[in-house]
Amino acid sequence: MIWQKPISVDILTQGSLNTATSHLGIEFVEVGDDFIVGRVPVDARTHQPYGLLHGGVSVVLAETLGSCGAAYSCPEGHQAVGLDINANHLRGVKSGWVIGTARPVHRGRTTQVWQIDLRNEAGEMVCTSRLTVSILAPR
Repeated sequence: MIWQKPISVDILTQGSLNTATSHLGIEFVEVGDDFIVGRVPVDARTHQPYGLLHGGVSVVLAETLGSCGAAYSCPEGHQAVGLDINANHLRGVKSGWVIGTARPVHRGRTTQVWQIDLRNEAGEMVCTSRLTVSILAPR
C-alpha cells in the first residue's frame, strides 16, 4: 500500500466539499492499495456547447484524482502541487458517467507522476492523462 496518510472515499469526499470537484458532481468511488477511482456525471453541468463532456471537465477529474493520490501518498506534512498535466481526448461522451482511475507511474522524493485513464460506462477509453506534481516539504 502506498498511502502515508489516512485515506478513504469518505475522507476524500469531505475534503472536496464546496470546491470545483463537488460543484461539478465529481464523486470518489474507490480507494485501492495503489489507485483512486472517481467519476463525473455527463450532464448540463459538464457539457460543452455540442452536448459532449467538456474536455476541461475531463482534465478536472484527472487532476483531482492524481492530485489526491499524490497528496495522500507523500509523508505527513508534505504537500503535492501540480506542475504539468496533459490530456488526450479519445472519444466523446454525451450522457451517463465517466469513470477515472489514477495510478502512480513514479513516486519520488520531490516529484510524482500519475497516469489517469478515463472510461465511459461501457469501459471504452475516453481520455488518457498524465499529471506531474511537485512534493513540497514542510517549512
